Amino acid sequence: MLSEVGSRSRWLRSLRSRQTPRLRLVCFPHAGGAASFFRSWIPLVPDDVELLAARYPGREDRLLEVPAQRMEELVAPLADACAALVGSPLVLFGHSMGAAVAFEVAARLARTTSGSVRPEALFVSGSSGPGMSRPRELSGASDEELIKDLVAMSNTNAQALANAELRELLLPAVRADYRLVEHYAAAVPEPLLDIPVVAYYGDRDDHVDENSVNAWSQVTRSTFAARSFPGGHFYLEHHAAPLVADLSARLAPHRTTG
Repeated sequence: MLSEVGSRSRWLRSLRSRQTPRLRLVCFPHAGGAASFFRSWIPLVPDDVELLAARYPGREDRLLEVPAQRMEELVAPLADACAALVGSPLVLFGHSMGAAVAFEVAARLARTTSGSVRPEALFVSGSSGPGMSRPRELSGASDEELIKDLVAMSNTNAQALANAELRELLLPAVRADYRLVEHYAAAVPEPLLDIPVVAYYGDRDDHVDENSVNAWSQVTRSTFAARSFPGGHFYLEHHAAPLVADLSARLAPHRTTG
């Protein structure tokens, strides 16, 4: 059995560590994405915030591992890894598929940790709330169709997929993640979360809109807010600085969320 520290490092990558952080921000990447997606956030988060990112199997330094087939295969070990982050408040952020993972981790921690380690806030991005998802059946698509879809959404994807060798490495994880998402449906948790939830989205995103994003308000008995940024599904590639600034302002001491 892996030690607590070993399990945490297997599932969470420390992008910027702090000895006594004011809080820890754990980020969950999109379908086909990896922890390194959030490296650009390192200089953007406040200096007293520790930045971590989820390490999904089947990519980067876990490339030889089989990608998760079901949401629970990600949520259970990631929740355990987050539960080991004692000593500082915990905040979760997830984009697209990562929003669903972050939400499920928050709900699991609320059910299982008896308050010892529970998120202070949940930030979801580029994702529809419960009952509003519009599944796209792409897990069985050809490589060409997958590539076309990925390139249409993200400049970063386009650059990576231009390399034939990288395509071979990336597509199995993408296909597995799409399959996972196709078989997942967010549900209002029982009990409801009791933390602030904030939803972000691109105002030209073909996959979510204001109405579907606002459905996240159902998952919490605390406050809810939504904010759009210019752009499509991967608006955060071009607006990381204002996004992180908004997130950080909501987490500042004596903050108000709304």
